[in-house]
Amino acid sequence: MTDTADPAPSWLPGYEGCPFTPYPEPLEDPLFWLSHLSSCARSQQAQQLLFGADYEAAEDFYRALWDKEDWPLFTVPLTDGHRFHVVYRTIDGDRGTDYLLHHPTWDTTEFLAQDDGHFMGPALSWPELATATDNIPPDPDPNPGTLDAGILDAHARLLLLLPAMGDNSPPTTAAPRLAAALRARTAVEDPDHLALLLLEQQGQPGPAHWRTTQDGVRINDGRYSYRNPANPFALPQTRLARVSAALTP
Repeated sequence: MTDTADPAPSWLPGYEGCPFTPYPEPLEDPLFWLSHLSSCARSQQAQQLLFGADYEAAEDFYRALWDKEDWPLFTVPLTDGHRFHVVYRTIDGDRGTDYLLHHPTWDTTEFLAQDDGHFMGPALSWPELATATDNIPPDPDPNPGTLDAGILDAHARLLLLLPAMGDNSPPTTAAPRLAAALRARTAVEDPDHLALLLLEQQGQPGPAHWRTTQDGVRINDGRYSYRNPANPFALPQTRLARVSAALTP
């Protein structure tokens, strides 16, 4: 089972008034992961391995999720108080999945990726994804009913953030680790082969090259990434630095 609590975010800077609703229940259903990872399966072979005979069932499951008036929110808490929020934006005509990073001391929530028809990203390199997956708070629920709570299962954390990852050089350990998560959380028949294909194709923005600047800030060359300083919509340098620090292995 996925360990969860019931965070009830009433305020994230820049997202006041959004109808977030903590909704951990779908993570326990293998059908959720099929649709959540679908944007990473960009070839027919990958889609067949991911969905198998469950395509219609997954489609029905996702349709019910998108029909919710509130926005399902899944929180990945990190040890130093940072939190990744994965938000299903269920606006009719503008549906998509948003990836937000926040810390209680920040004056704004960092919007790092979105998975929809107007995709943006990547938000994470593989080492940063692994860090976010493993960075589980030792005291995961110090304040029940707040954003300090969230998803603690490592396999669920990895798969939840995977569509925000784009990395041209994932390590050799990436495929076995992803396969283990697929084996634990889904019912796909060949998780090892599927893991290789998902890492080859990755999310909608595709793989990106990552590097560390002289100031120790991690950036990439993605055309649609907020973490590429060459893009006119990139985060300012100070905010790039704090995102990088939050995700440093």
